[in-house]
Amino acid sequence: MNSHEKPLVSVVTPVYNGEDFLAECIESVLSQTYQNLEYIIVNNCSTDRTLDIAMEYSKKDPRIRIHTNNDFVGVMENHNIALSLISREARYCKVVCADDFIFPECLARMVQLAEANPAVSLVGSYSMVGKKVMNQGLEYERKVVSGRDICRATLAGGPYVFGSPTTLLYRADLIRKAKNFYPNSSPHCDTTACYQALGDSDFGFVHQVLSYTRIHAASQTSRSLKFGTIHVAILGDVARFGPKYLSPAELKQRLSYLQKNYYSALVPILFTHRRNRKFWQQQRSDLQEIGLKFSPATLLKAVFRKGLRLMFNPSLGRQRFSEIRERGEKIEGQYYRQAS
Repeated sequence: MNSHEKPLVSVVTPVYNGEDFLAECIESVLSQTYQNLEYIIVNNCSTDRTLDIAMEYSKKDPRIRIHTNNDFVGVMENHNIALSLISREARYCKVVCADDFIFPECLARMVQLAEANPAVSLVGSYSMVGKKVMNQGLEYERKVVSGRDICRATLAGGPYVFGSPTTLLYRADLIRKAKNFYPNSSPHCDTTACYQALGDSDFGFVHQVLSYTRIHAASQTSRSLKFGTIHVAILGDVARFGPKYLSPAELKQRLSYLQKNYYSALVPILFTHRRNRKFWQQQRSDLQEIGLKFSPATLLKAVFRKGLRLMFNPSLGRQRFSEIRERGEKIEGQYYRQAS
């Protein structure tokens, strides 16, 4: 079977000011062993050399198409624009974030699993972050599970197998069903999209490291972890999809646990943002949007609990408070910190 007899895969890279890593990202796509692909790069009004870099590669490879937005849009809106541009002939869609890259057999392995299992709508895989393999997978002997089962397990606090957009392959029909595949502006709504998609389909997993996820100080993941938006996103998914996948008792218990995590994560931010009215208004708004109410009393309890722990470990307490004062507004790369 030659490459043109294989299903077309539409690879998309939404990008804003990605000159530092875009060339490596593009080359990883063009170096795939699976050749029947189109590559759509969506430039979100970048002010650096992003467009120049993309244009240079498009002159060398006719599979590349470049789209530049007329106006700057949010991160996830740019992702949705990219998905809207995939060809009608595409059977699969692969997002490769501009900071990341994929290994040569990525598309071949993921398409192979999807083709062998027509009920699978999403295929996941492992990803490297620095020296570490991130995300969890299925048991090695299992390649396909019910979408409902994996959603239930994930919402209940089980292994997180969805990874990030770069670690997933989507069936293109799934993309076309929704006006906006990523349903809101949250940078974590790629997980929300998984819960939406898997209610009536299966989830597949390739037990290989097929991508590299770059977490650096300017990445959305680092910002989300520092400012707690990831905790709000997880709470929102459980509040929205818990009634569908969990029992009432399980849902109540899970929400209680996640709210404690949320307020605990806000404690260090309280010291650097206590006078930032906009930040705290945003916290109230985000919680209200998912049907929850911000509780200053619960935040103070979290401060008290952390204070007790630090009181019984004074050296750790001094270290933590010193880090908070020194870091201030600085955002460090999360998940993996290179040794100095």
